Amino acid sequence: MSKVCQVTGRRPTTGFNVSHSHRRTKRWFKPNIQRQKFWVPNEKRWVTLTVSTKGIKTINKKGIESVLADMRRRGVKI
Repeated sequence: MSKVCQVTGRRPTTGFNVSHSHRRTKRWFKPNIQRQKFWVPNEKRWVTLTVSTKGIKTINKKGIESVLADMRRRGVKI
């Protein structure tokens, strides 16, 4: 499963682990990505999205219809 949120576009980023002696080693910061099903009342069907927890909060705030409309405007296939 790709670690990219379909709603917010969040993806893994890189950074450093910094030890007490200030030695730096490379690491990944991975978003909390989950597959979740949402009921879309207008279309009378379930939609499965790969979303981050921030994306889930966005859907709860705006509503699934407006989020899907934004995604379709960007060209994401649903």
